[in-house]
Amino acid sequence: MVLNKDKLISIDLVICTYNNAGLLDRVLNKIANQQVPDNVKWQVLVVNNNCTDETPAVVEKYIQSQSIPQISMLLEPKQGLNHARLCGIQNTTGDWIALVDDDCMLDPDWVAEAAKFASLYPDCGAFGGKVILDWETSPPGYVLKYGYSFAQQEHGMNIMQPNCLVGAGLIISRKAILHTNWIKEQFLSDRVGKKLVSGGDVEMVLRIRSAGYDIWYNPACKLLHYIPTRRTEHKYLVNINYGLGISQLMGDSLTWNNSYQRLIIESIYSTFTATVDICKEALKVRLKRSYMEAAEIPIVLGFVLGKWTGIFRIICMNKQERQKLIGSAKLVNSNT
Repeated sequence: MVLNKDKLISIDLVICTYNNAGLLDRVLNKIANQQVPDNVKWQVLVVNNNCTDETPAVVEKYIQSQSIPQISMLLEPKQGLNHARLCGIQNTTGDWIALVDDDCMLDPDWVAEAAKFASLYPDCGAFGGKVILDWETSPPGYVLKYGYSFAQQEHGMNIMQPNCLVGAGLIISRKAILHTNWIKEQFLSDRVGKKLVSGGDVEMVLRIRSAGYDIWYNPACKLLHYIPTRRTEHKYLVNINYGLGISQLMGDSLTWNNSYQRLIIESIYSTFTATVDICKEALKVRLKRSYMEAAEIPIVLGFVLGKWTGIFRIICMNKQERQKLIGSAKLVNSNT
């Protein structure tokens, strides 16, 4: 790809962090080594989401060293990744916003490649790159089957249009996210402290797509997503898949274009079928006739139980909340 050298590209890196000073230091060190063309205007904003560790000192070190040309930090007192991302978006001005997690190590040309892609596809709504999992220690074999649980993103070596994008290294168009009204109201929660809830990045991408913008995968933007050993523990994987099950059900609701009753009927049917399937698979595992390992059954079951939880949450919502949620990604720019 060739960058249009006559056009200034502005991209802001927003790093939302909560008590992860050690890894944040490594992330900022990688950013300090970025090789960025002169016609790319870029800055880094660290959003401190009530950190009680050494996060302020880590950021101050890079401010003082000036190894990152433009870096600053803001405190977001409302706990949760959605609140932190909102703070980052509202306090930056670039045409493109890169959501860089505090455990993502960017390749030295990541910003440059992001700027190239943005120059070639100025009307796209969002794009993401190759997310390679970087294990602290080698995980059990079955864990490798669940890369999606750790935001792995690998769609090959060619640029393509995927169905969705992960939040790690997600680059969004400011114009697109403003068009969706996500700034005014978010429907799906994301990480709140140490709670393993998810869905905020899914909502952003779904709403951008539903607003008529293309989303893209650009393998030239490569990063390593560091996975500490504690996140490969069986209990963690079960819990994160439970959250992902809820996220999928809620995400389906966002883009639903039929009646509430139809949504519930079809969701119950598909989730019941999935429940039966995993019960059958559990029996096969017991009889040693399954392709799955015994440890995988609770993980898959966790995802299915998450979907059941999502169904019950929608059923228990009051009518006004339900009307706002279902199909909300289709109701783009209704107030403008």
